[in-house]
Amino acid sequence: MSRFRAWQAVLLGTALALTACGGGPDGAGGAPQGAGGQASAIPDTTAIIAAVHKDPQLTAALPAPIAQAGTLRLASNLQSAPNNFYAADGKTPVGYEVDLARAIAAKLGVAVTHQDMAFGSLITSLQSGRIDLTMAAMNDTKARQQQIDFVDYFTSGITIMVRKGNPDAITGPDTLCGKNIAVVQGTSHQQFAADQNTKCTQAGKPGLTVTATDSDNQNQTQLRTGRVAAILNDLPSAVYISRTAGDGKFFEVVPGEPINGGPYGIGVNKQNRPLADAVRNALSELIADGTYTKILDAWGVERGAVKEATINGGS
Repeated sequence: MSRFRAWQAVLLGTALALTACGGGPDGAGGAPQGAGGQASAIPDTTAIIAAVHKDPQLTAALPAPIAQAGTLRLASNLQSAPNNFYAADGKTPVGYEVDLARAIAAKLGVAVTHQDMAFGSLITSLQSGRIDLTMAAMNDTKARQQQIDFVDYFTSGITIMVRKGNPDAITGPDTLCGKNIAVVQGTSHQQFAADQNTKCTQAGKPGLTVTATDSDNQNQTQLRTGRVAAILNDLPSAVYISRTAGDGKFFEVVPGEPINGGPYGIGVNKQNRPLADAVRNALSELIADGTYTKILDAWGVERGAVKEATINGGS
């Protein structure tokens, strides 16, 4: 089974809530406000998180400021179902990333608070010390490793989303030549679009016209109205959106293997390696005791599971 088919099979049966969620990460995801997507039950992971017991040794290894505060300040772009988004109340963060963050914090013996900010602000906020961690479906890449460290927790890749029926006959990256496409500013999607534009022009074909926005909501609106022929997204989010937005009548995913597949990473300031080590060790324990798998299973994204927690494993 291809990686796409495996992901599709997993996500077709996933029951998630469609709320006011929009774009965000490296794969900016979520469904547009007012898109008419179906509202389904968010999985109840309360018992899974409650069963996590803190590891005193990991707690003792935390940097003093975090241990004293008793709280991890985590930032996300909370517009990316099923990664992280808001529940129906518009205030409560939910998603498999949110649950993983809570489980990691519980293992470390601290609380975690979620801050919602633009994806493009995450790295600079981390570098400035405004936050302790980022967890926003951000691809761990060598370029980003020059700025921050990553604790890898999930595997995904870029995919192409088009209007239902694929009126522009887009079948893969090479058929994007000469097309208008939309991406979210500051994501690996934007870099891929630039690379693909170069590839098209070097082959003597028309280049891509790329629109970069701060919100996947905006991109989906442009796609629905035909102002762009395609948007780039991460596979889990793209399949989720295509199944829920407009009750599945608005969009579809172009079949094929994920593009530039690689890990998502929890971002940590490069000057705070003890925190990165503590988070990695906490995640390792959650993988070993089965909590990690239970969370991914609950959200229907178990195919993206990593076998071990690593630091800066992306390429």
